[in-house]
Amino acid sequence: MATQYRSHDAPGYGPYSAGGFHDGGTGRERHLLPAGLRAPFEARSRREFGYVLLNLPIGIMLFTFAVTMVSLGAGLLVTFLGVPVLAAALGGCRLFGVLERARARRLLGLEVAEPQPLRTTKPGVLAWTGALLKSGASWRALLYAILHFPWAVFSFSVSLVFWTLGWSLLTYPLWFWVFPMWAGQGGLQLYGDGQHGIYLDNPFEITVTALVGLLFTLATPWIVRALTMVDRVLVYGLLGPSRLSARVVELESDRGVVVDTAAADLRRIERDLHDGAQARLVALAMDLGLAKEKLTEDPRAAARMVDEAHGEVKTALQELRDLARGIHPAVLTDRGLDAALSAVASRCTVPVRVEVDLAERPAAAIEGIAYFTVSELLQNVSKHSGARSASVDVWRVEDRLMLQVEDDGVGNADVSKGSGLAGLAERLDAVDGILIVDSPSGGPTRVTAELPWRR
Repeated sequence: MATQYRSHDAPGYGPYSAGGFHDGGTGRERHLLPAGLRAPFEARSRREFGYVLLNLPIGIMLFTFAVTMVSLGAGLLVTFLGVPVLAAALGGCRLFGVLERARARRLLGLEVAEPQPLRTTKPGVLAWTGALLKSGASWRALLYAILHFPWAVFSFSVSLVFWTLGWSLLTYPLWFWVFPMWAGQGGLQLYGDGQHGIYLDNPFEITVTALVGLLFTLATPWIVRALTMVDRVLVYGLLGPSRLSARVVELESDRGVVVDTAAADLRRIERDLHDGAQARLVALAMDLGLAKEKLTEDPRAAARMVDEAHGEVKTALQELRDLARGIHPAVLTDRGLDAALSAVASRCTVPVRVEVDLAERPAAAIEGIAYFTVSELLQNVSKHSGARSASVDVWRVEDRLMLQVEDDGVGNADVSKGSGLAGLAERLDAVDGILIVDSPSGGPTRVTAELPWRR
């Protein structure tokens, strides 16, 4: 099982189509016909053809509305009425954009996120008017309304001509009798100049006509598919969020993950201090107080209590060292990833081979994230994998830091199950990192992390 955390794949189409059946346990569909022959009968081809046919009436309505409202608004700009009319034009185009995204989602399987919503600092008509006029998504929707119309005319015409011509010629053997019976001619006229005429009326010509129609019929779905690719670009590029706004949303989400992670780490540190070293030091203070009271009455008992307190001091110091190492190990700051990861590997319950191939050190923040990523992955190896050995490899590819932890355990590690891997993947995503888990049943498990270098 290979899982990449991040991402946002384009949706597929339905699992069933013409000329095929579902393979019951594998989830794969096996077809009796090749793709070129079954394309005219697939549900996807019908949806795409329906999308292109709807392009023309929708394009006419959208273009008419946009041009009329913008022209009216521009003409009225000499008065105050022009501004709200222009805002109404932009608002109407945004509403059309909602319908177009829904149509693309239903017929093309194209998932397009909503553009950035309007943001107003004050309630009221004037505030909404200003927000509409300042919104880049509104102007992109207007541009879509203008550009979509000529493309709709072209794609509608080409698709309808190819579809009609293909099926008409393919079914010509079924209806050629109409010409001698009702039109007084031998068949479909291929050429005529008033004196001579060529008619498709003998068996050979009828067969060739049907074969030509078959070629057009088989080619039409692919032509329509190519045309809808332009529609996909228009809808995705003009009716979806801009790259800048999408990046802002992503950064806001990543900032929330970072804040939540930092808060969780602070709670963990507070809990470890309260339940560990702090409680031990409180008990140590009480024991030393009792030893002080017994110092004159029973020096031997006091010495024994001091000896026990000395042991508690060592344990508390070790707990504090472990806690400091969990916050940021000194060896990482002083000697870098190679030494720090070797120290982590030495504490793993299975033998771990560590290989770090870095000519220089990455940014300190990235280095810390890399260290804790490997630490958590090696903890998973110790606790859950049942492995006999593991390996850690670190290298650089251009401006990316690559980490890979592999073990020979039982496998079945999965990010989607909400385990510690999911939290780790969220932390990496917050800094534009990627976590890829390849863990088939029976092993081996290979986890690859990719981080920005940022130096």
